[in-house]
Amino acid sequence: MLNVTVWNENRHEQKNPKVREVYPEGIHGQLASFLSEEPFNVRTSTLDDPEHGLTEDVLADTDVLLWWGHIAHDEVSDEIVERVTERVLDGMGLIVLHSGHFSKVFKKLMGTSCDLKWREADEKERLWVVDPGHPIAEGIGESIELEKEEMYGEHFDIPVPDELVFVSWFEGGEVFRSGCTYNRGNGRIFYFRPGHETYPTYHNKDIQKVIVNAVNWAKPVLRKRPVYGNAKPLEAIGTRK
Repeated sequence: MLNVTVWNENRHEQKNPKVREVYPEGIHGQLASFLSEEPFNVRTSTLDDPEHGLTEDVLADTDVLLWWGHIAHDEVSDEIVERVTERVLDGMGLIVLHSGHFSKVFKKLMGTSCDLKWREADEKERLWVVDPGHPIAEGIGESIELEKEEMYGEHFDIPVPDELVFVSWFEGGEVFRSGCTYNRGNGRIFYFRPGHETYPTYHNKDIQKVIVNAVNWAKPVLRKRPVYGNAKPLEAIGTRK
Protein backbone atom coordinates (compact mmCIF):
# COMPACT_ATOMS: atom_id res chain seq x y z
CA MET A 1 0.00 0.00 0.00
CA LEU A 2 1.41 3.39 -0.98
CA ASN A 3 2.05 6.05 1.64
CA VAL A 4 0.85 9.41 0.30
CA THR A 5 1.43 12.81 1.92
CA VAL A 6 -0.67 15.78 0.79
CA TRP A 7 1.05 19.11 1.49
CA ASN A 8 -0.83 22.40 1.29
CA GLU A 9 0.28 25.83 2.50
CA ASN A 10 -3.32 26.27 3.82
CA ARG A 11 -3.33 30.08 3.73
CA HIS A 12 -6.15 30.94 1.31
CA GLU A 13 -8.53 28.82 3.37
CA GLN A 14 -7.82 30.97 6.44
CA LYS A 15 -8.16 34.31 4.63
CA ASN A 16 -10.80 33.92 1.93
CA PRO A 17 -14.40 32.88 2.75
CA LYS A 18 -14.97 31.86 -0.88
CA VAL A 19 -12.15 29.33 -0.66
CA ARG A 20 -13.54 27.97 2.62
CA GLU A 21 -16.92 27.59 0.92
CA VAL A 22 -15.43 25.57 -1.94
CA TYR A 23 -13.02 23.60 0.27
CA PRO A 24 -14.37 23.58 3.85
CA GLU A 25 -11.75 21.00 4.89
CA GLY A 26 -9.01 22.84 3.01
CA ILE A 27 -7.57 21.97 -0.37
CA HIS A 28 -5.45 19.33 1.37
CA GLY A 29 -8.57 17.88 2.97
CA GLN A 30 -10.35 17.60 -0.37
CA LEU A 31 -7.35 15.96 -2.02
CA ALA A 32 -6.99 13.54 0.89
CA SER A 33 -10.71 12.69 0.82
CA PHE A 34 -10.71 11.14 -2.65
CA LEU A 35 -7.21 9.71 -2.36
CA SER A 36 -8.35 7.90 0.79
CA GLU A 37 -10.89 6.01 -1.31
CA GLU A 38 -7.94 4.28 -2.99
CA PRO A 39 -5.64 1.65 -1.41
CA PHE A 40 -3.36 4.44 -0.12
CA ASN A 41 -2.31 5.46 3.37
CA VAL A 42 -2.94 9.22 3.26
CA ARG A 43 -1.73 11.94 5.61
CA THR A 44 -1.86 15.73 5.31
CA SER A 45 0.69 18.39 6.25
CA THR A 46 0.58 22.18 6.11
CA LEU A 47 2.98 25.09 6.15
CA ASP A 48 2.27 26.00 9.78
CA ASP A 49 2.94 22.51 11.12
CA PRO A 50 6.31 22.01 12.86
CA GLU A 51 8.92 21.66 10.09
CA HIS A 52 5.98 22.31 7.70
CA GLY A 53 4.79 18.81 8.54
CA LEU A 54 7.64 17.40 6.47
CA THR A 55 9.94 15.98 9.10
CA GLU A 56 12.61 13.50 8.17
CA ASP A 57 10.44 10.70 9.57
CA VAL A 58 7.38 11.79 7.57
CA LEU A 59 9.32 12.04 4.32
CA ALA A 60 11.09 8.74 4.93
CA ASP A 61 7.61 7.19 5.23
CA THR A 62 6.24 8.93 2.10
CA ASP A 63 6.13 7.19 -1.27
CA VAL A 64 4.44 10.05 -3.12
CA LEU A 65 4.17 13.71 -2.05
CA LEU A 66 1.52 16.08 -3.44
CA TRP A 67 2.32 19.81 -3.26
CA TRP A 68 -0.09 22.77 -3.42
CA GLY A 69 1.15 26.30 -2.68
CA HIS A 70 0.51 29.82 -3.89
CA ILE A 71 0.90 32.90 -1.69
CA ALA A 72 3.48 31.65 0.79
CA HIS A 73 6.22 30.05 -1.32
CA ASP A 74 8.85 32.26 0.34
CA GLU A 75 7.83 31.02 3.79
CA VAL A 76 8.92 27.47 3.02
CA SER A 77 12.23 26.81 4.75
CA ASP A 78 15.23 26.20 2.50
CA GLU A 79 16.15 23.31 4.80
CA ILE A 80 12.82 21.62 4.08
CA VAL A 81 13.20 22.30 0.34
CA GLU A 82 16.57 20.54 0.42
CA ARG A 83 15.07 17.68 2.43
CA VAL A 84 12.25 17.16 -0.07
CA THR A 85 14.64 17.43 -3.01
CA GLU A 86 16.91 14.74 -1.60
CA ARG A 87 13.94 12.42 -1.06
CA VAL A 88 12.86 12.91 -4.68
CA LEU A 89 16.37 12.06 -5.85
CA ASP A 90 16.22 8.98 -3.62
CA GLY A 91 13.01 7.88 -5.35
CA MET A 92 10.00 9.58 -3.72
CA GLY A 93 7.37 10.61 -6.24
CA LEU A 94 6.34 14.28 -6.41
CA ILE A 95 3.10 15.66 -7.83
CA VAL A 96 3.10 19.45 -8.13
CA LEU A 97 -0.34 21.00 -8.49
CA HIS A 98 -1.43 24.29 -10.05
CA SER A 99 0.45 27.28 -8.54
CA GLY A 100 2.98 24.91 -7.02
CA HIS A 101 4.85 25.58 -10.28
CA PHE A 102 6.38 28.57 -8.47
CA SER A 103 7.32 26.65 -5.33
CA LYS A 104 10.95 26.56 -4.24
CA VAL A 105 10.90 22.77 -4.54
CA PHE A 106 9.70 22.69 -8.15
CA LYS A 107 11.99 25.51 -9.28
CA LYS A 108 14.98 23.81 -7.67
CA LEU A 109 14.21 20.50 -9.38
CA MET A 110 13.54 22.17 -12.75
CA GLY A 111 16.45 24.63 -12.65
CA THR A 112 14.41 27.36 -14.40
CA SER A 113 12.18 30.27 -13.35
CA CYS A 114 8.98 28.24 -13.99
CA ASP A 115 7.24 31.54 -14.82
CA LEU A 116 4.19 31.89 -17.06
CA LYS A 117 1.29 34.12 -18.12
CA TRP A 118 -1.91 34.08 -16.04
CA ARG A 119 -5.38 35.61 -15.85
CA GLU A 120 -8.46 35.17 -13.64
CA ALA A 121 -11.54 35.64 -15.85
CA ASP A 122 -13.86 32.69 -15.06
CA GLU A 123 -13.07 31.17 -18.44
CA LYS A 124 -13.50 27.66 -19.78
CA GLU A 125 -10.51 25.33 -19.83
CA ARG A 126 -10.28 22.23 -21.99
CA LEU A 127 -7.45 19.83 -21.18
CA TRP A 128 -6.62 17.73 -24.23
CA VAL A 129 -5.05 14.31 -23.78
CA VAL A 130 -2.02 14.37 -26.08
CA ASP A 131 -0.51 11.06 -24.90
CA PRO A 132 -3.52 8.71 -24.71
CA GLY A 133 -1.36 5.68 -24.00
CA HIS A 134 0.20 7.20 -20.88
CA PRO A 135 -0.81 5.61 -17.53
CA ILE A 136 -1.69 9.04 -16.11
CA ALA A 137 -4.37 9.44 -18.82
CA GLU A 138 -5.94 6.01 -18.20
CA GLY A 139 -9.72 6.20 -18.00
CA ILE A 140 -9.86 9.76 -19.37
CA GLY A 141 -11.61 10.63 -22.63
CA GLU A 142 -10.22 12.86 -25.36
CA SER A 143 -10.39 15.89 -23.08
CA ILE A 144 -11.51 17.24 -19.72
CA GLU A 145 -13.67 20.36 -19.75
CA LEU A 146 -13.72 22.73 -16.77
CA GLU A 147 -16.42 25.40 -16.84
CA LYS A 148 -14.32 27.96 -14.94
CA GLU A 149 -10.60 28.05 -14.23
CA GLU A 150 -7.69 30.45 -13.97
CA MET A 151 -5.78 30.80 -17.22
CA TYR A 152 -2.13 29.82 -17.43
CA GLY A 153 -0.51 30.60 -20.77
CA GLU A 154 2.70 29.96 -22.66
CA HIS A 155 5.53 30.52 -22.57
CA PHE A 156 5.89 28.27 -19.52
CA ASP A 157 9.56 28.50 -18.50
CA ILE A 158 10.22 24.84 -17.71
CA PRO A 159 12.63 22.32 -19.19
CA VAL A 160 11.25 20.30 -22.09
CA PRO A 161 9.12 17.63 -20.37
CA ASP A 162 10.21 14.02 -20.55
CA GLU A 163 6.57 13.31 -21.46
CA LEU A 164 3.69 15.66 -22.21
CA VAL A 165 0.34 14.15 -21.23
CA PHE A 166 -2.07 17.13 -21.32
CA VAL A 167 -2.25 20.44 -23.17
CA SER A 168 -4.82 23.04 -22.12
CA TRP A 169 -6.81 25.44 -24.25
CA PHE A 170 -8.53 28.44 -22.66
CA GLU A 171 -11.57 30.42 -23.75
CA GLY A 172 -9.42 33.54 -24.18
CA GLY A 173 -7.27 31.74 -26.76
CA GLU A 174 -4.14 30.68 -24.85
CA VAL A 175 -2.70 27.18 -24.68
CA PHE A 176 -0.53 25.63 -21.96
CA ARG A 177 1.50 22.49 -21.31
CA SER A 178 -0.60 21.38 -18.35
CA GLY A 179 0.49 17.79 -17.67
CA CYS A 180 4.26 17.27 -17.68
CA THR A 181 6.42 14.43 -16.39
CA TYR A 182 10.07 14.48 -15.37
CA ASN A 183 12.63 12.09 -13.96
CA ARG A 184 15.05 13.48 -11.39
CA GLY A 185 17.49 11.02 -9.86
CA ASN A 186 15.44 7.96 -8.90
CA GLY A 187 12.26 10.04 -8.51
CA ARG A 188 9.36 10.77 -10.82
CA ILE A 189 7.68 14.18 -10.97
CA PHE A 190 4.31 15.13 -12.47
CA TYR A 191 3.18 18.73 -12.84
CA PHE A 192 -0.60 19.12 -13.24
CA ARG A 193 -1.97 22.59 -13.93
CA PRO A 194 -5.67 22.79 -12.84
CA GLY A 195 -6.66 23.70 -9.29
CA HIS A 196 -7.21 27.42 -8.64
CA GLU A 197 -8.39 27.84 -5.06
CA THR A 198 -11.74 29.57 -5.76
CA TYR A 199 -12.98 26.96 -8.26
CA PRO A 200 -14.27 23.46 -7.41
CA THR A 201 -11.72 21.80 -9.69
CA TYR A 202 -10.68 19.12 -7.19
CA HIS A 203 -14.31 17.99 -6.94
CA ASN A 204 -14.25 17.04 -10.61
CA LYS A 205 -14.13 13.25 -11.03
CA ASP A 206 -11.86 13.32 -14.09
CA ILE A 207 -9.39 15.60 -12.32
CA GLN A 208 -9.47 13.24 -9.35
CA LYS A 209 -8.86 10.29 -11.66
CA VAL A 210 -5.80 11.97 -13.18
CA ILE A 211 -4.34 12.65 -9.72
CA VAL A 212 -4.96 9.07 -8.56
CA ASN A 213 -3.33 7.79 -11.76
CA ALA A 214 -0.39 10.12 -11.18
CA VAL A 215 0.14 8.80 -7.65
CA ASN A 216 0.27 5.25 -8.96
CA TRP A 217 2.63 6.29 -11.78
CA ALA A 218 4.97 8.23 -9.47
CA LYS A 219 5.44 5.47 -6.90
CA PRO A 220 9.08 4.71 -6.12
CA VAL A 221 11.20 2.20 -7.95
CA LEU A 222 12.96 0.29 -5.22
CA ARG A 223 16.63 0.73 -5.96
CA LYS A 224 19.49 2.68 -4.44
CA ARG A 225 20.77 5.93 -5.92
CA PRO A 226 23.86 5.62 -8.13
CA VAL A 227 27.24 5.95 -6.45
CA TYR A 228 29.30 8.93 -7.59
CA GLY A 229 32.85 10.14 -7.03
CA ASN A 230 36.23 8.45 -7.25
CA ALA A 231 35.87 4.76 -8.11
CA LYS A 232 38.17 1.77 -7.85
CA PRO A 233 38.59 -0.26 -11.07
CA LEU A 234 36.33 -3.28 -11.54
CA GLU A 235 39.01 -5.10 -13.50
CA ALA A 236 42.79 -5.21 -13.18
CA ILE A 237 44.39 -2.39 -15.13
CA GLY A 238 47.48 -3.55 -17.02
CA THR A 239 50.79 -1.71 -16.73
CA ARG A 240 51.83 -0.07 -19.96
CA LYS A 241 55.54 -0.03 -20.83
